[in-house]
Amino acid sequence: MCGIVGYVGKRNAQNVLLDGLEKLEYRGYDSAGVALALEGGIRVVKSKGRLAELRKKLELQALAESRCGIGHTRWATHGEPSDVNSHPHSTPRVSIVHNGIIENYGILKERLIAKGYTFESETDTEVLVKLIDNCYEGEPLKALHEALGMVRGSYALAVLFKDFPDTVFAVKRESPLIVGWGEGENFVASDIPALLKYTRKYSVLEEGDLAVVTAGSIQFYNEFAEPVEREVLTADWDMEAAEKGGYPHFMLKEINEQPAAITATVSPRVENGLPDLRIPELSDEVLRGIGTIHLVACGTAMHAGMVGKAAIEALARVPAEVDIASEFRYRNPILRPNDLVIIISQSGETSDTLAALKLAKSRGVPVLAIVNVVGSSIARAADHVLYTYAGPEIAVASTKAYTVQMCVLYLFAFRLALARGEQTEAEIRRLTAELLRASEVIKPRLADCEQIKYLASRFVNTQSCFFIGRGFDYSLSLEGSLKLKEISYVHSDAYAAGELKHGTISLITEGVPVIALATQKQVYEKTISNAKETKSRGAKVLLFTTKDAVVPEGVADYVVRLDDYDDLLMPLQLIVPLQLFAYYMAVLRGCDVDKPRNLAKSVTVE
Repeated sequence: MCGIVGYVGKRNAQNVLLDGLEKLEYRGYDSAGVALALEGGIRVVKSKGRLAELRKKLELQALAESRCGIGHTRWATHGEPSDVNSHPHSTPRVSIVHNGIIENYGILKERLIAKGYTFESETDTEVLVKLIDNCYEGEPLKALHEALGMVRGSYALAVLFKDFPDTVFAVKRESPLIVGWGEGENFVASDIPALLKYTRKYSVLEEGDLAVVTAGSIQFYNEFAEPVEREVLTADWDMEAAEKGGYPHFMLKEINEQPAAITATVSPRVENGLPDLRIPELSDEVLRGIGTIHLVACGTAMHAGMVGKAAIEALARVPAEVDIASEFRYRNPILRPNDLVIIISQSGETSDTLAALKLAKSRGVPVLAIVNVVGSSIARAADHVLYTYAGPEIAVASTKAYTVQMCVLYLFAFRLALARGEQTEAEIRRLTAELLRASEVIKPRLADCEQIKYLASRFVNTQSCFFIGRGFDYSLSLEGSLKLKEISYVHSDAYAAGELKHGTISLITEGVPVIALATQKQVYEKTISNAKETKSRGAKVLLFTTKDAVVPEGVADYVVRLDDYDDLLMPLQLIVPLQLFAYYMAVLRGCDVDKPRNLAKSVTVE
């Protein structure tokens, strides 16, 4: 959740840390702080609120330049957002920033109190820094290994020791952490965007790793304190990709980047007009032997999984299940050796999803990961990986990552159907060609933004609304509803349209907004009938349907028409106006679009 930055080198560390934290605010933004190695000791400055509040404090204090420091932007877990609960947490000898949760901090705290330590904050991190301090006898590596050996939980840490003012120590367990390689300077960060201004070369800390970072070197040690080497990777993103590029918000930029992201994701995986997963281990013979497919994800990625399930079952006739990752391992799922688990995550670091992956592997079931970040924890742990080449997604509310997740799942469904003989080669060629032109199909929807902005203005004062749809439209209802509630704070629920009579329709009263999705020909008349039921009870209906669909009188107050496209692939077109609707609702309501309250981009704690 939280964002960590560390720096040691020739620049003013304060400026580097603030630059990095600005790029990581999507990971948490209820408080921020830095610890700087200065003559005489470690100076900590931190503040509740956005990064701008920390900048003000630092300007007022006008500290001397430091060449080494650590910084943090927080998403609160233990303790409310406040100055005292903000990171870094420190003792006179040690300062740390932390992403994760220390599960046994209560017991550790009692032991430390018995040894004379006192505590000011409500955080588990203050317990951790004082535990490290208690173990410290002049040897940082020994103190870290001893202290962390007593800890249960997850953590990514950047640590400063007063006695080592030119070194940042970085440690990782079940929370993402990378180091960046510069020239005469090196970095620590939670994610790649924090580094791009200075370097594109980085290494990923593996489970249990400890890195000793100085201006001239980075040394890695594994969980047994043995020196190890870690691969140096090169980010395929550049600084421009992580900037707004003239858009008022990252979310709008990322919505508009969807055509390019689709092309980048789909085109390399089409060979001679047919889908090619480019995973030799998933040969057609292996695909023919798959039993049940389990699609496991959280939030928006789970909604992509629902589209994938429908496509897999419709085309390949293979049973597929969609599981919320946080529920998957606790329901003791039935997993057989010939099953396949598909893990879906934008960041590749989602804690619950990573735990589901580990469960599947412990049962001997192969795992295919669909992720956006090369070298992420999920990518490295999975048996097979399909990368979604969306580039960096900075806005908390996912848009382009969701779209390319659907694209990859479509490609998988196409290949699976062909391998199992459930669809003819001619049909798979047709569907693949349709998928290839998805980027062109959605461009007119991006051009419709003024229409969507107008419609948002008609609904801007609503306090509660409902999305309804059937089949693929129901899956899109869930995602459209999630986008709206995430960033505009409008209470929104999504229902399968046929379920209205089973209780939900009691909530439809005069003026209640209903967003009805009716793009699927097979169930079009039934969805229209459901929309009419809500209209007859006073609902204000916004209908999304296709260009040539016949809309009876009295069904909808407003109609948005989409171009004709294959029903199976219609989610790729329909999602764009739903994203734009949520975006303009948030803008018109004065919400912080990119950083909605209480949310963070990468959920790395359970």
